[in-house]
Amino acid sequence: MSGAAGRFTTGASEYSVPGVQQTPGGVQQTRAGRRLVCVPGCEPDRVNDLLLLSPAESRGADTESSDECNAHVVFFPGDIQNFQREMALQQDGAQWLSWSLEQVALTLGRRFPNRHIWVVRASRMYLHKFSCYRNFVESNLFGAPEHTPDYGAFRHLRSLLSNGMEQAGLPNLLLHPGVGDTVVPGFSLALVGFSKGCVVLNQMVYELAMARADRELGPFVERLSDMYWLDGGHPGGSETWVTDTQALAELAASRIAVHAHVTPYEVQDPMRAWVGHEHGCFVKKLEELGAHLCQKLHFENEPASIENHFRIIQDF
Repeated sequence: MSGAAGRFTTGASEYSVPGVQQTPGGVQQTRAGRRLVCVPGCEPDRVNDLLLLSPAESRGADTESSDECNAHVVFFPGDIQNFQREMALQQDGAQWLSWSLEQVALTLGRRFPNRHIWVVRASRMYLHKFSCYRNFVESNLFGAPEHTPDYGAFRHLRSLLSNGMEQAGLPNLLLHPGVGDTVVPGFSLALVGFSKGCVVLNQMVYELAMARADRELGPFVERLSDMYWLDGGHPGGSETWVTDTQALAELAASRIAVHAHVTPYEVQDPMRAWVGHEHGCFVKKLEELGAHLCQKLHFENEPASIENHFRIIQDF
């Protein structure tokens, strides 16, 4: 499926949440970190809500003790995943509350201690369950992507993080865009995509060559140490995994550590055989190109299930 007119953005009133503490600057304090409302990206019509969990918040300590930390992890969730209160209001979402954005942030805080955890809520959820990351990659209503080398995913992420740091009251480590980048020494970044969220990582692979050569984005991309694909999947009939040799050669040359974690739910589904085939091509080509690659099939001796699909978030 392809084609959707217009760009989808979020509005603060559309996603206001009762029962959480609202603070100035579009920040809502929750039990699982700070929800940042309508954080602007690289263009006026590209905004996303973010959830930020600091290292101290993940330990239940005072946030001031670790806001100076320069290590950051960004997570892109899959379909149905939303803020907990909003999931609870939807029949399809209520049964998956244990995988809400807040719960995932806490899980990632344990997986990546001493790092800031950023969870990016998709800019639109069609029918309250189909995540659409059109701020990062051209997508149809159901979130199936159409990849290009110049959509601006890296630029949007950089702007989101920079504006998110300021909105949350953190030191901005990504100042002065367009005037010779001044990424603060020590800043590091890891990206994690789960299920539909992997379309963002795929788009960044296609953009990697241009981004690395860009005067503004180059220093930012150089701080990207790891990319984690967790059981990638989307409703399109192809391009679940990147198989383009030129794009993968750029990824291998970047020396970014690539982590490919899958379950039988995605790669062994006979009705979507292309997913397993593309995953195999992704792994094989990166190995041949000498990439820094780690791969694992999880729950291989268990029946394929959507429950294990979600459990990979805890198991990787």
